[in-house]
Amino acid sequence: MGSKWKIDGTYFETCNCDTGCPCVFLSAPTTGECTVLVGWHINNGHFEDINLGELNAVMAVHSPGHMAEVPWQAALYVDSKGDSEQQEALTNIFSGQAGGHPAMLASHVGDFLGVKSVEIVYQDVGKNRSLSIPGIAEAEIEAISGQGGGETAITGHPLCIAPGYPIVVAQSRQMNYSDHGLRWEISRKNGFYSPFDYSG
Repeated sequence: MGSKWKIDGTYFETCNCDTGCPCVFLSAPTTGECTVLVGWHINNGHFEDINLGELNAVMAVHSPGHMAEVPWQAALYVDSKGDSEQQEALTNIFSGQAGGHPAMLASHVGDFLGVKSVEIVYQDVGKNRSLSIPGIAEAEIEAISGQGGGETAITGHPLCIAPGYPIVVAQSRQMNYSDHGLRWEISRKNGFYSPFDYSG
């Protein structure tokens, strides 16, 4: 019997911590709190018989302290390119209602601020990743150069955001967000990207 749902693609995040975010090692955030935008671009996927390929989801998260120890505030955004069934499927998955890895992430949310259907523009060019929600969020990161000009990656980190994959360490060019009474304007801070593969 196959999975009720399965998706794969690219995971993206940027936050207010210094590059090499201590939260992935279950340490306290650089400034004592964490403001983070996370995004998922789905290359291939389905929820039952609903195709989810080439759709996006974004979550804005505020943790007022150590991310493993305090409840988060979180808002979810689903891709308006999808029809009503696709948007409902994205909501079920990324709110944690459909189980799987997103349910583990959702278990940390104490104040869920809601879901909005929005235009989400995701771009992936070389070592650069960006996402945009017009009027709400703009984020762009670039991988830092490692030895020989290659990527720098972290493998086996305990804060499991993309199980089974190393995360590429990046730095933000910008991360701006304004919604639900929250406002962040951040640059030259932490970013990560990696493949992801979730199912439930």
